[in-house]
Amino acid sequence: MKMNLSALTTQYREEIVDIFNYYIENSFAAYPEQAVPYSFFDHLLETCRGYPAVAVLDSEGHAVGFGMLRPYNPLPTFSGTAEITYFLKPDTTRKGIGKALLEHLLAEGKNKNLRTVLASVSSLNEASIRFHLKNGFTEAGRFRNVVEKKGRIFDVVYFQRML
Repeated sequence: MKMNLSALTTQYREEIVDIFNYYIENSFAAYPEQAVPYSFFDHLLETCRGYPAVAVLDSEGHAVGFGMLRPYNPLPTFSGTAEITYFLKPDTTRKGIGKALLEHLLAEGKNKNLRTVLASVSSLNEASIRFHLKNGFTEAGRFRNVVEKKGRIFDVVYFQRML
């Protein structure tokens, strides 16, 4: 599948929120319990301001995913560390798009003088755990029983990749 990356802008608001809501409603990959409104996109943009953030576009210019880095902690002493978030439409996974998106964000993060990138992953999201381990992340910690969604209590696993 051919893909292009474009700056994450309001042009992709509905498509991006629809992708995120898919994971909210159908998995444990996104932590909210209920679907978010389209206005949530403004929160995403604010969260990643000044950091790399892109929409993944198909050959027709439709958003099929997104990825972004954001501050791990707002204190200046943490300025070398960012947290990564990315989601792809389910029918676009396992085609190398996630890896290309990840590598783009990591390269841009390195250009921004980041030293390390963290990923927060649901312990119930085995595909994401495998993806991160396969792509150079190491498990850095686990917060046990900190999320309850759909009546299930689960862990958050933190992964780290040095740049």
